[in-house]
Amino acid sequence: MVMKEKKELPPMRRATQAIHSGSLKNPVYGEVSVPIFQTSTFGFASAEEGAALFSGEKPGYIYTRMANPTVDALQDCLATLENGCGGLATATGMAAITTAFFSLLSRGDHLIASHCLYGPTEVVIERELPRFGIQTELVDTSDLSNIERALRPETRLVFIETPTNPTMKITDLRGAATLAHRRGALVVVDNTFASPYLQRPLELGADLVVHSLTKYVNGHSDVVGGMMVTKDADLYKKIKRSLTLFGGTMDPHQAWLILRGARTLPLRMEKAQENALKLAQFLSGHPKVKWVWYPGLPDHPQHALAQEQMDGFGAMLCFGVPNGLAGARTLGSGAADHPGRVPGRD
Repeated sequence: MVMKEKKELPPMRRATQAIHSGSLKNPVYGEVSVPIFQTSTFGFASAEEGAALFSGEKPGYIYTRMANPTVDALQDCLATLENGCGGLATATGMAAITTAFFSLLSRGDHLIASHCLYGPTEVVIERELPRFGIQTELVDTSDLSNIERALRPETRLVFIETPTNPTMKITDLRGAATLAHRRGALVVVDNTFASPYLQRPLELGADLVVHSLTKYVNGHSDVVGGMMVTKDADLYKKIKRSLTLFGGTMDPHQAWLILRGARTLPLRMEKAQENALKLAQFLSGHPKVKWVWYPGLPDHPQHALAQEQMDGFGAMLCFGVPNGLAGARTLGSGAADHPGRVPGRD
């Protein structure tokens, strides 16, 4: 019998990964869709098996706060999409961010973070972390010289949002990681605005990625959730221990809903960013718009950088109107008076 040479299959593209990653390792009935394991506890065949599970000698499930098959499927999916070691799902995006902080920072440590952040993240950094003796500093990380100046011997973490919420600034992740690692600090990136479909910070030098899955990954405005994906196993184990103890883990029904959303992430992101570019171009030429911040426009300060480290420009944009806050209120009230209409288009 002549043996045929085994052909290596080409790696899956990201759209295919979104569909097929995160399946059950041991299907119960051959199901092709991950079921919801809505249970708090799991039974053991014997006392010996229970002891082996609790000691870590045998893999398996004990209690849903510690691990759950449906949650594991979502974690595997996001870890694959981010090209990371492992994923850790959380009840909310803020649970992911705060778990990362309290897992990696101790009294006397110093944190550097982007100066423009999701509001609750900024509140935690400026008001809550200092209560535990953690020093914090917000800088414009889109200028690497600001990171370099802020680094101290006690700096343990550099936290970056890119693109930022809501100013759409871009940070050079390779450059930031080089600076931080040179001084022994870890780099954590909030990748919510880009999603793993358009940007994978771990491939650019980051140590940990966090997400609010509530936004693009879920995509249906019907559930909240968060995710952390680590670059290596040691960091995964450290954060996993904290997450399990702090209790900010995800419910299996949440995980099932978000995993369903992740399957269509590529299609939705492609269409959403296509629409965002059209809207940004329209607003740029509108007489009542002062400025537009969107990485896909050539006049964005980090347009070239976005082209280099992202696979697309995303679906978020920011723009300004005359008269500041009063003008924004006028625009908002006009939109509310005409639901379903885009001001200036009808």
